[in-house]
Amino acid sequence: MNKNLTISGYSTALFSTWFFVEELGLLFDAGDGVSAGLIGKAGKVKHVFISHADRDHLTGLLQFNQLNGMRQPKIYYPKDCGSFPHLAEFTEKFDPHLPKQSIWVPLQEHDKVQIHSGAVVQILPNNHVVTPEKTKSFSFLVQKVKRKLKQEYKGWSTDQIVRLRQEKGADFLTEEIRENILGYSGDTAMDDPKKWENTQVLIHESTFIDEKHQLNSKSKHSLLEDVLEMAAQINLKALILSHFSVRYSSEKIDSTIQALSQKYNLSTPVYRILPGEQVWDILAQDPVYPGKIST
Repeated sequence: MNKNLTISGYSTALFSTWFFVEELGLLFDAGDGVSAGLIGKAGKVKHVFISHADRDHLTGLLQFNQLNGMRQPKIYYPKDCGSFPHLAEFTEKFDPHLPKQSIWVPLQEHDKVQIHSGAVVQILPNNHVVTPEKTKSFSFLVQKVKRKLKQEYKGWSTDQIVRLRQEKGADFLTEEIRENILGYSGDTAMDDPKKWENTQVLIHESTFIDEKHQLNSKSKHSLLEDVLEMAAQINLKALILSHFSVRYSSEKIDSTIQALSQKYNLSTPVYRILPGEQVWDILAQDPVYPGKIST
Protein backbone atom coordinates (compact mmCIF):
# COMPACT_ATOMS: atom_id res chain seq x y z
CA MET A 1 0.00 0.00 0.00
CA ASN A 2 1.17 3.54 -0.71
CA LYS A 3 1.58 5.02 2.78
CA ASN A 4 2.79 8.26 1.16
CA LEU A 5 -0.70 9.25 0.04
CA THR A 6 -3.04 11.06 2.42
CA ILE A 7 -6.49 10.56 0.91
CA SER A 8 -9.51 12.22 2.50
CA GLY A 9 -13.05 12.44 1.26
CA TYR A 10 -16.81 12.32 1.39
CA SER A 11 -19.08 10.28 -0.87
CA THR A 12 -22.81 9.69 -0.59
CA ALA A 13 -24.81 8.73 -3.68
CA LEU A 14 -27.11 11.53 -4.94
CA PHE A 15 -25.78 14.09 -2.45
CA SER A 16 -22.06 14.79 -2.72
CA THR A 17 -18.73 13.22 -3.64
CA TRP A 18 -15.16 14.52 -3.40
CA PHE A 19 -11.71 13.08 -2.69
CA PHE A 20 -8.59 15.07 -1.78
CA VAL A 21 -5.06 13.70 -2.24
CA GLU A 22 -2.90 16.03 -0.19
CA GLU A 23 0.59 15.14 -1.43
CA LEU A 24 -0.46 15.59 -5.06
CA GLY A 25 -2.54 18.75 -4.57
CA LEU A 26 -5.28 16.81 -6.30
CA LEU A 27 -9.08 16.88 -5.96
CA PHE A 28 -11.32 14.29 -7.61
CA ASP A 29 -14.81 15.74 -8.03
CA ALA A 30 -16.11 18.70 -6.05
CA GLY A 31 -19.51 17.93 -4.59
CA ASP A 32 -21.43 20.13 -2.19
CA GLY A 33 -19.53 20.98 0.99
CA VAL A 34 -16.03 20.30 -0.32
CA SER A 35 -14.69 23.69 0.79
CA ALA A 36 -16.28 23.41 4.24
CA GLY A 37 -14.86 19.91 4.51
CA LEU A 38 -11.32 20.84 3.53
CA ILE A 39 -11.28 24.30 5.18
CA GLY A 40 -7.66 25.55 4.96
CA LYS A 41 -6.43 22.52 3.10
CA ALA A 42 -8.50 23.58 0.07
CA GLY A 43 -5.71 26.05 -0.66
CA LYS A 44 -3.40 23.13 -1.40
CA VAL A 45 -5.51 22.00 -4.34
CA LYS A 46 -3.77 22.66 -7.66
CA HIS A 47 -5.72 20.31 -9.92
CA VAL A 48 -9.45 19.46 -9.84
CA PHE A 49 -10.64 16.56 -12.01
CA ILE A 50 -14.43 16.41 -12.44
CA SER A 51 -15.61 13.00 -13.61
CA HIS A 52 -18.98 14.05 -15.06
CA ALA A 53 -21.66 16.73 -14.92
CA ASP A 54 -24.00 15.35 -12.23
CA ARG A 55 -24.61 18.01 -9.60
CA ASP A 56 -23.50 15.88 -6.66
CA HIS A 57 -20.01 15.91 -8.20
CA LEU A 58 -19.62 19.59 -9.08
CA THR A 59 -21.82 21.93 -7.01
CA GLY A 60 -18.94 22.71 -4.64
CA LEU A 61 -17.03 24.47 -7.42
CA LEU A 62 -18.66 27.89 -6.91
CA GLN A 63 -17.50 28.20 -3.31
CA PHE A 64 -14.17 26.55 -4.10
CA ASN A 65 -13.48 29.15 -6.81
CA GLN A 66 -14.47 32.04 -4.56
CA LEU A 67 -12.05 30.90 -1.84
CA ASN A 68 -9.21 29.58 -3.99
CA GLY A 69 -9.55 31.04 -7.48
CA MET A 70 -6.80 33.57 -6.80
CA ARG A 71 -4.34 30.67 -6.76
CA GLN A 72 -5.64 29.69 -10.22
CA PRO A 73 -6.07 25.95 -9.76
CA LYS A 74 -6.96 24.05 -12.93
CA ILE A 75 -10.40 22.48 -13.23
CA TYR A 76 -10.47 19.62 -15.74
CA TYR A 77 -13.78 18.38 -17.15
CA PRO A 78 -15.13 16.20 -19.99
CA LYS A 79 -15.01 18.27 -23.17
CA ASP A 80 -18.31 16.85 -24.42
CA CYS A 81 -20.19 18.10 -21.34
CA GLY A 82 -21.57 21.43 -22.48
CA SER A 83 -22.62 22.51 -19.00
CA PHE A 84 -19.06 23.22 -17.83
CA PRO A 85 -18.37 26.26 -20.06
CA HIS A 86 -21.68 27.71 -18.83
CA LEU A 87 -20.63 27.05 -15.24
CA ALA A 88 -17.24 28.69 -15.84
CA GLU A 89 -18.96 31.75 -17.34
CA PHE A 90 -21.43 31.95 -14.47
CA THR A 91 -18.62 31.67 -11.92
CA GLU A 92 -16.71 34.52 -13.54
CA LYS A 93 -19.79 36.76 -13.56
CA PHE A 94 -20.76 35.78 -10.02
CA ASP A 95 -17.31 36.72 -8.67
CA PRO A 96 -16.29 39.69 -10.87
CA HIS A 97 -14.24 41.15 -8.01
CA LEU A 98 -11.68 38.33 -8.25
CA PRO A 99 -8.80 39.44 -10.51
CA LYS A 100 -7.74 35.80 -10.95
CA GLN A 101 -9.94 32.75 -11.14
CA SER A 102 -9.66 29.04 -11.67
CA ILE A 103 -8.56 27.84 -15.10
CA TRP A 104 -11.04 25.51 -16.85
CA VAL A 105 -9.51 22.82 -19.06
CA PRO A 106 -11.56 20.49 -21.33
CA LEU A 107 -10.45 16.85 -21.58
CA GLN A 108 -10.93 14.07 -24.07
CA GLU A 109 -10.67 10.34 -23.42
CA HIS A 110 -7.10 8.99 -23.24
CA ASP A 111 -5.62 12.44 -22.63
CA LYS A 112 -2.71 12.55 -20.19
CA VAL A 113 -2.31 15.51 -17.84
CA GLN A 114 1.03 16.18 -16.17
CA ILE A 115 0.34 17.41 -12.65
CA HIS A 116 4.02 17.70 -11.75
CA SER A 117 7.34 16.45 -13.08
CA GLY A 118 6.91 12.98 -11.61
CA ALA A 119 3.19 12.28 -12.07
CA VAL A 120 0.54 12.24 -14.78
CA VAL A 121 -3.21 11.64 -14.72
CA GLN A 122 -4.51 9.40 -17.48
CA ILE A 123 -8.08 10.06 -18.60
CA LEU A 124 -10.17 6.91 -19.03
CA PRO A 125 -13.72 6.76 -20.42
CA ASN A 126 -16.39 4.92 -18.46
CA ASN A 127 -19.99 3.92 -19.05
CA HIS A 128 -21.91 6.04 -16.55
CA VAL A 129 -23.15 8.42 -19.25
CA VAL A 130 -23.62 6.89 -22.70
CA THR A 131 -24.28 9.18 -25.66
CA PRO A 132 -23.60 8.66 -29.38
CA GLU A 133 -20.06 9.61 -30.39
CA LYS A 134 -19.47 11.58 -27.19
CA THR A 135 -17.72 10.83 -23.91
CA LYS A 136 -19.29 12.59 -20.95
CA SER A 137 -18.01 10.54 -18.02
CA PHE A 138 -14.44 9.76 -17.00
CA SER A 139 -12.39 7.66 -14.62
CA PHE A 140 -8.86 8.76 -13.69
CA LEU A 141 -5.57 6.91 -13.20
CA VAL A 142 -2.63 8.64 -11.51
CA GLN A 143 0.74 7.32 -12.63
CA LYS A 144 4.19 7.96 -11.18
CA VAL A 145 6.60 8.55 -14.04
CA LYS A 146 10.33 7.97 -13.94
CA ARG A 147 13.11 7.01 -16.31
CA LYS A 148 15.64 4.23 -15.82
CA LEU A 149 18.67 3.02 -17.71
CA LYS A 150 17.84 0.60 -20.51
CA GLN A 151 18.77 -2.99 -19.82
CA GLU A 152 21.36 -3.18 -22.61
CA TYR A 153 23.47 -0.44 -20.99
CA LYS A 154 23.46 -1.70 -17.39
CA GLY A 155 26.87 -3.37 -17.72
CA TRP A 156 28.56 -0.32 -19.20
CA SER A 157 31.14 1.72 -17.32
CA THR A 158 30.44 5.25 -16.10
CA ASP A 159 32.74 6.71 -18.78
CA GLN A 160 30.93 4.81 -21.53
CA ILE A 161 27.55 5.98 -20.25
CA VAL A 162 28.72 9.60 -20.06
CA ARG A 163 30.09 9.51 -23.62
CA LEU A 164 26.92 7.95 -25.02
CA ARG A 165 24.77 10.48 -23.19
CA GLN A 166 26.81 13.28 -24.72
CA GLU A 167 26.44 11.78 -28.19
CA LYS A 168 22.82 10.63 -28.12
CA GLY A 169 21.18 12.40 -25.20
CA ALA A 170 19.70 11.06 -21.95
CA ASP A 171 16.45 9.86 -23.56
CA PHE A 172 18.41 7.50 -25.80
CA LEU A 173 19.90 5.78 -22.74
CA THR A 174 16.75 5.50 -20.68
CA GLU A 175 13.18 4.24 -20.91
CA GLU A 176 10.04 5.60 -19.29
CA ILE A 177 8.54 3.57 -16.46
CA ARG A 178 5.00 4.24 -15.24
CA GLU A 179 3.65 3.02 -11.91
CA ASN A 180 -0.09 3.13 -11.19
CA ILE A 181 -0.30 4.76 -7.78
CA LEU A 182 -3.97 5.77 -7.60
CA GLY A 183 -7.17 5.02 -9.50
CA TYR A 184 -10.53 6.80 -9.21
CA SER A 185 -13.52 5.21 -10.90
CA GLY A 186 -15.93 8.15 -10.71
CA ASP A 187 -19.55 7.05 -11.20
CA THR A 188 -19.76 3.98 -13.41
CA ALA A 189 -21.09 0.49 -13.72
CA MET A 190 -18.38 -2.15 -13.74
CA ASP A 191 -16.38 -2.28 -16.95
CA ASP A 192 -12.94 -3.56 -17.96
CA PRO A 193 -11.05 -4.42 -14.73
CA LYS A 194 -7.71 -4.59 -16.55
CA LYS A 195 -7.37 -0.82 -16.48
CA TRP A 196 -6.87 -1.04 -12.70
CA GLU A 197 -4.31 -3.88 -12.80
CA ASN A 198 -1.24 -3.21 -10.61
CA THR A 199 -2.74 -0.08 -9.05
CA GLN A 200 -1.60 0.69 -5.52
CA VAL A 201 -4.83 2.33 -4.31
CA LEU A 202 -8.19 2.18 -6.09
CA ILE A 203 -11.17 4.34 -5.11
CA HIS A 204 -14.23 2.69 -6.62
CA GLU A 205 -17.91 3.46 -6.33
CA SER A 206 -20.22 0.76 -4.93
CA THR A 207 -23.62 2.38 -5.00
CA PHE A 208 -25.72 -0.78 -4.77
CA ILE A 209 -25.63 -3.76 -2.45
CA ASP A 210 -28.85 -5.33 -3.70
CA GLU A 211 -28.86 -6.32 -7.40
CA LYS A 212 -32.57 -5.56 -7.77
CA HIS A 213 -31.89 -1.93 -6.81
CA GLN A 214 -29.22 -1.74 -9.50
CA LEU A 215 -31.53 -3.25 -12.12
CA ASN A 216 -34.31 -0.80 -11.23
CA SER A 217 -31.99 2.21 -11.43
CA LYS A 218 -32.06 4.47 -14.49
CA SER A 219 -28.38 5.41 -14.10
CA LYS A 220 -25.36 3.15 -14.42
CA HIS A 221 -23.66 2.46 -11.08
CA SER A 222 -21.69 -0.43 -9.65
CA LEU A 223 -22.88 -3.37 -7.59
CA LEU A 224 -20.73 -3.98 -4.51
CA GLU A 225 -20.30 -7.68 -5.27
CA ASP A 226 -19.05 -6.93 -8.78
CA VAL A 227 -16.42 -4.54 -7.41
CA LEU A 228 -15.12 -7.02 -4.84
CA GLU A 229 -15.07 -9.85 -7.38
CA MET A 230 -13.02 -7.60 -9.69
CA ALA A 231 -10.62 -6.70 -6.87
CA ALA A 232 -9.97 -10.39 -6.26
CA GLN A 233 -8.95 -10.86 -9.89
CA ILE A 234 -6.35 -8.10 -10.16
CA ASN A 235 -3.35 -6.84 -8.22
CA LEU A 236 -4.31 -4.03 -5.84
CA LYS A 237 -2.62 -2.85 -2.66
CA ALA A 238 -5.72 -1.19 -1.19
CA LEU A 239 -9.37 -0.69 -2.16
CA ILE A 240 -11.50 2.25 -1.00
CA LEU A 241 -15.25 1.76 -1.53
CA SER A 242 -17.50 4.81 -1.83
CA HIS A 243 -20.76 6.31 -3.13
CA PHE A 244 -23.06 3.96 -1.21
CA SER A 245 -26.79 4.58 -1.40
CA VAL A 246 -28.40 5.96 1.77
CA ARG A 247 -30.97 3.13 1.58
CA TYR A 248 -28.36 0.87 3.23
CA SER A 249 -27.39 1.04 6.91
CA SER A 250 -23.77 1.20 8.02
CA GLU A 251 -24.11 -2.25 9.56
CA LYS A 252 -25.48 -3.68 6.30
CA ILE A 253 -22.65 -2.16 4.28
CA ASP A 254 -19.89 -3.41 6.57
CA SER A 255 -21.28 -6.91 7.03
CA THR A 256 -21.76 -7.32 3.27
CA ILE A 257 -18.22 -6.12 2.52
CA GLN A 258 -16.82 -8.62 5.02
CA ALA A 259 -18.93 -11.53 3.76
CA LEU A 260 -18.20 -10.91 0.08
CA SER A 261 -14.49 -10.30 0.67
CA GLN A 262 -14.29 -13.68 2.37
CA LYS A 263 -16.36 -15.27 -0.41
CA TYR A 264 -13.86 -14.12 -3.05
CA ASN A 265 -10.85 -14.82 -0.83
CA LEU A 266 -9.76 -11.21 -1.24
CA SER A 267 -6.15 -10.48 -0.34
CA THR A 268 -6.55 -6.69 -0.62
CA PRO A 269 -7.45 -4.64 2.48
CA VAL A 270 -10.78 -2.86 2.02
CA TYR A 271 -11.68 0.59 3.35
CA ARG A 272 -15.03 2.36 2.92
CA ILE A 273 -16.71 5.71 3.32
CA LEU A 274 -20.16 5.30 4.81
CA PRO A 275 -23.08 7.51 3.71
CA GLY A 276 -22.95 10.92 5.38
CA GLU A 277 -19.41 10.36 6.69
CA GLN A 278 -16.34 12.47 5.96
CA VAL A 279 -13.05 10.65 6.55
CA TRP A 280 -9.60 12.17 6.97
CA ASP A 281 -6.62 10.09 5.89
CA ILE A 282 -8.64 7.06 4.90
CA LEU A 283 -5.68 4.69 4.68
CA ALA A 284 -4.70 5.49 8.28
CA GLN A 285 -8.02 4.05 9.50
CA ASP A 286 -8.61 0.39 10.29
CA PRO A 287 -9.86 -1.39 7.17
CA VAL A 288 -13.32 -2.93 7.35
CA TYR A 289 -11.73 -6.04 5.88
CA PRO A 290 -7.98 -6.51 6.51
CA GLY A 291 -7.23 -8.70 3.52
CA LYS A 292 -5.98 -12.24 3.46
CA ILE A 293 -2.46 -12.59 4.86
CA SER A 294 -0.39 -14.80 2.57
CA THR A 295 1.68 -17.54 4.20
